[in-house]
Amino acid sequence: MFKGSMVALVTPFRNGKVDEKALKNIIEFQIENGTSVIVPCGTTGESATLSYEEHDRVIELTVKIVNGRVPVIAGTGANSTDEAIMLTKHAKNCGADASLQVSPYYNKPTQKGLYLHFKAIAEAVNIPIILYNIASRTGVNIEPETFAKLAQIKNIIGVKEASGSLEQMSRMKKLVPKDFLLISGDDALTLPVLAIGGVGIISVVANIIPRDVADMCNAFERGDIKRAQELHYKMLPLVKAMFVETNPIPVKTAMGLMGMIDPQLRLPMCEMEDSNKDKLVKELKAYNLI
Repeated sequence: MFKGSMVALVTPFRNGKVDEKALKNIIEFQIENGTSVIVPCGTTGESATLSYEEHDRVIELTVKIVNGRVPVIAGTGANSTDEAIMLTKHAKNCGADASLQVSPYYNKPTQKGLYLHFKAIAEAVNIPIILYNIASRTGVNIEPETFAKLAQIKNIIGVKEASGSLEQMSRMKKLVPKDFLLISGDDALTLPVLAIGGVGIISVVANIIPRDVADMCNAFERGDIKRAQELHYKMLPLVKAMFVETNPIPVKTAMGLMGMIDPQLRLPMCEMEDSNKDKLVKELKAYNLI
């Protein structure tokens, strides 16, 4: 159910508010181009600067627009366990298929604290939960041994792994049940993660090239490694450009240049430096996107 190219969807803004028309358009674009799962309100969706009302509204709208055509994994994590439970209950009530739970950020819990945090959410809301490990953003890494404990909780079904460490992911895979999902959280590592037993990618670059990301995942699944490699190397320079500044600054800038959305960001996210924008434009042109 949760595999292949899963897009970490941006949240489009216009005049400082969520642009609901643009949200519908980009969701339709994703589904038309082979994206297998829609993931609103994650890091790429600027969840940290959405109000509770906006956060709930984006998830409600996404579920309504998707209308069962593909699964929706709602980003409902927080650095407060009570807030994460509140957001996750809403996502379940409006029909999301699963929840993406980022590690608590800033407060830097211990491994025991991480376990108790995710356990409390899983026990409070009966919805499939995918953990999100991204120490570069949160300040704390979920260790493989902690994953092994969390994987014993029935509705914790997998992880979006953005640690950047294939060695860590491999150790984790040896410790968890075979049906525990390993999902890449890093576009540059999608193909290597698939090779060690991953099931797909929650992708930033799929916001602008959904067909190629989906085709790479599908090629690997059917055993066409040569085609998967071709697409991996084709996308790599563009993927690098997506992270020349903090995500989602480059991807929203790219979508603005492509005429997909108004590229508004919310402070403290801000407009790209000219030198970095030039690098982004160069790669978008090389990919024939602008």
